[in-house]
Amino acid sequence: MQTQGPELKFRTRRWVKPEDLNPNHTLFGGSLLKWIDEEAVIYAILQLNNPHVVTKFISEINFISAPRLGDIIELGIVATHFGTTSITLKCEVRNKITQEPVLAIEKMVFVNVDESGKPTPHGKTAITFAKDRLKDNPDPARLN
Repeated sequence: MQTQGPELKFRTRRWVKPEDLNPNHTLFGGSLLKWIDEEAVIYAILQLNNPHVVTKFISEINFISAPRLGDIIELGIVATHFGTTSITLKCEVRNKITQEPVLAIEKMVFVNVDESGKPTPHGKTAITFAKDRLKDNPDPARLN
C-alpha cells in the first residue's frame, strides 16, 4: 500500500482475541470495520474540534490479508481533504509485527454537524496536531 499525500500515522493498535474471530479462525471483518469507524470518527472529531461528527461515506474496502488469533494490528488514518462541512480520511491497517498490509480504505467522509444534526461549516483547512491545539488552549478537558 503506497501513501499519496499526507503521511499516515499508525497510532491505534488492536490485539486479535478469540471473540474477534470468524468461523475461519481469522479476524471477523465486521469487528475490524467497527474499530476503523470508531478510530476514524475520533480522528475527525479532534481535527474538526466538534464532538458532533457523523460518518457519511466509506468507499470500497480492500481486505488484503486476514489477521489470526494473537496478531497485533495497527490502524493508520490521515486527513486527505477538508470540505466546507466535511473531512475526508484515508485508512490503512497492517500487521504490527510483520508490517504485512491487512486492509485499505481510500476514502472515508465524515460530516461536521450541529447539535440538531444539520451539517455545519467547520472552518478547518489543514491537519492539526494535539501539541498545536494545546498551545491555544492548555485545558486538556477541551477538544481544541
